[in-house]
Amino acid sequence: MANMIAFAHKRSAIIYIIDKSRADTIIKLDSTNKNKYPKLPKGKKSNITFPVKKAGTADTTKSNSELDSEIKHTADLNINDVETGMSYLIGHARITYEDVELDADYIRIDRKNHLFFARGSIDSVTKRYVGRPISKQGKENPITSDSLLFNYETKKAHIWNILTQQETNYISHGQAKKISETEVAYQNIIISACDKPIPDYGIVITRGIGEKNKIISGPAYLEIEGIPLPIGIPFGFFPKPDTRSSGVMIGTFGEDATLGFYLRDFGYYIGLGDYADLTNLGTYYSNGSYEVSSTLDYLNRYKYSGNLALSYGSHNYGLAGDPPARDFHISWTHAQNPNASPGSTFSASVSAGTSSFYQNNPASIGYNLQQLTQNALRSSISYARTWTALNNTPFNLTISLSHSQDLTQKTVSLELPSFNFSIGSFNPFYFDGVGEQKWYQKITLSYTLTATNRVTNVPESELFQSQTFTKRLQNGFQHQIPLSLSFNLLKYFTVSANVNYTERWYLQSIRQHYARADSLVTDTVPGFERAGNYTMGASLSTKIYNTLNFKSGSIRAIRHVITPNIGFSYSPDYSGLDRSYNRSIVSNATVPYPVVFSRYSIFNSSVYGGPSAGKQAGISLSLDNSIEAKVLPKSTDTSHTPRKIQLLQSLSFSTFYNFAADSFRLTPISFSGHTALLHDRLNISFGGTLNPYVTRVLDSISNGQLVQYSRMVNRYTFQDGKLPTLANFSFSASASLNPATFHPLSNLPPGASLQTATPQQVHALALQNNDPSAYVDFNIPWNLSINYSYNYNNSYTSTQTTNTVMLSGDLNLTQKWKIQYNTSYDLKVGRLSSATSFVIYRDLHCWNLSVQWVPFGYYKSYNVTLQVKSAVLQALKLSKRSDYTSNANFGQ
Repeated sequence: MANMIAFAHKRSAIIYIIDKSRADTIIKLDSTNKNKYPKLPKGKKSNITFPVKKAGTADTTKSNSELDSEIKHTADLNINDVETGMSYLIGHARITYEDVELDADYIRIDRKNHLFFARGSIDSVTKRYVGRPISKQGKENPITSDSLLFNYETKKAHIWNILTQQETNYISHGQAKKISETEVAYQNIIISACDKPIPDYGIVITRGIGEKNKIISGPAYLEIEGIPLPIGIPFGFFPKPDTRSSGVMIGTFGEDATLGFYLRDFGYYIGLGDYADLTNLGTYYSNGSYEVSSTLDYLNRYKYSGNLALSYGSHNYGLAGDPPARDFHISWTHAQNPNASPGSTFSASVSAGTSSFYQNNPASIGYNLQQLTQNALRSSISYARTWTALNNTPFNLTISLSHSQDLTQKTVSLELPSFNFSIGSFNPFYFDGVGEQKWYQKITLSYTLTATNRVTNVPESELFQSQTFTKRLQNGFQHQIPLSLSFNLLKYFTVSANVNYTERWYLQSIRQHYARADSLVTDTVPGFERAGNYTMGASLSTKIYNTLNFKSGSIRAIRHVITPNIGFSYSPDYSGLDRSYNRSIVSNATVPYPVVFSRYSIFNSSVYGGPSAGKQAGISLSLDNSIEAKVLPKSTDTSHTPRKIQLLQSLSFSTFYNFAADSFRLTPISFSGHTALLHDRLNISFGGTLNPYVTRVLDSISNGQLVQYSRMVNRYTFQDGKLPTLANFSFSASASLNPATFHPLSNLPPGASLQTATPQQVHALALQNNDPSAYVDFNIPWNLSINYSYNYNNSYTSTQTTNTVMLSGDLNLTQKWKIQYNTSYDLKVGRLSSATSFVIYRDLHCWNLSVQWVPFGYYKSYNVTLQVKSAVLQALKLSKRSDYTSNANFGQ
């Protein structure tokens, strides 16, 4: 028998209060007792002889059978009638007999008939039924009921008003009679996935036999909120498996304005043992369109978990006779437990398919707005291993395959595969490890090898053609060996020096020539080619502290930290024709066409490029600032330690002056900064560039119209008494707020989001809602995420700006009502984003009501769903929706 939790009830009465009919049944069962036993004195325990045995002693009296085991019992009041063979245990009564344990407020022992009868009692103050029997036999789970009649010789029982939990389902009400070790007879019970004492919905079985893994039912009907519905069956079979089992999945009927009537999400579920299951679904539309999908879920606890889904769709959105739009999509996620294989990891995140899949198959993804509006797909499969050698020097190996797809341009880029091997930094001249290091012993060396096979920006229609991989596949190897040295100078300065060598190997290169009409032709030539280059540099940095102290006020001091850095770098010019990989070509034009001369590198468009052109020998300058304040502790702070508050986390400026350049030696001055306010609740970032050169705006005539263009002059603005020109600027501010943000010591959980959800919550959500981002936590009263961005760009002939506020979050209207929102507002245009959406949730305990609404724009739609929360009864729902495919502008 399974774990049973029972509650007496009356449909029109308050839950937990026993109804009169049930009380009469209990009293009638106990009416055979003609002896009037005394009531328990209030406020103390008693031992009464009538004659009686003392409470807490073992009853070793044997019944007619010599094989009868002893009955041990305790109670507040114990009455034993030797003449009739009846015993009465009153108040906190307990019996143990062989492998049977029984607790109740009242227990009667009938030794002549080998019966235990147990029941509760009605509390004189609350008028509620308390002290219900709790029984347990062997290794079975405890059973709670309103009353219990048990034959301890035959081990048969009769139980009134039960609630039995079977995996995710419950069997409640009615009567249960245990007729053997493996069979139970049921009468007027309710099978439901609702855990309420009075379930919101269920199937009423008037007669049935329950076995270990199934219930064989006679007449049964559906009941919702206590109202029987005219939906019944003459007999049925209800499985109670303790493992996964296969079965048919019933779909839903409806109508699509474009595709016609449909039968959606019908299929077959296959349980593949304890570690995996396979769900096969299909959708068919009356105009001939269809969708099919297979989803494999697997989990090996403490080792790995994953999900693999394959989807295919064929849709007739055009005119009759037009070819259908065929789409496919594959998704795979795999995660490995870090402790499963220390030192090595394997992970996968795959999302690939046709660029029109989400647009042509909106129903298969639940009309998810985030997926419908995305413009890129990315995938990555990687294996990584780490080990140590050479005096604990770390070695790292990573092999990965990656994919990126532009859904707007309908192009695909692949890396099949990428390879990375690296040796961590080590000191090649420091062997003994004893004593203080000499300067040369501080030299560090490391090594990195990367390799890849890549095809870039291939049109989807050409991806699976043979020439894609024979002519467009690029590969290459790159070796990097950095050598560095760092030491302190004069106590306050840090000096760093480095030399970096890079070697590139390619199995193909390019050749260019001019064909007739002077058109440039580029050919790919197979063959091994190599190129190497080096760079070197040094830097000097220090920190300058400036502190301003205050004698009064809550602010005790303000400290300004300045970190200047000056560096020198050198790189030779690798663009000369004396290098074997640099070539020149001359056009074969004749008069009156001018002769064209150009220089190129055979490594142009290669995966790692070639050595840089142009000599570089210059000085880099950077300056970083941070400001923090020291304030008095709060009166509630018992440590009395002053608090540090960051006023400005960083404000930096940087530029580079190249002595080897013939003009425009100073690069634009870049600046950036960031800080956090309100105890890190508000994050602010900004940055931009300043152009130090004079830029003139000139006029030109094109197609009969006056056109302005800008030209930079090799002259500094300060030479004309002006400041550098602001070329571009960006500013952003973001905040994520909820009650836990302002009360970090409270017991409230973190913000309700998919990132903070447990794996169990994510899995339950996937079964209940097609939108995985809509994780709802009613324990959080409200959440608010604010993102503000401003961008400015000055091209001298015109300026462009963007000014946008994005809002998302949720709000508990009541303890059971929650509204989620997601929108953005363009302050410049004065218009809300067409992707504005609202979701309203109502927690109905065993039901879930959701209203999803996109009020305007291309994806204008709504969806109202009343659905059972139970994962195994997802087909039990009511839905009313208007999809965006019904809009007049769909497909235009």
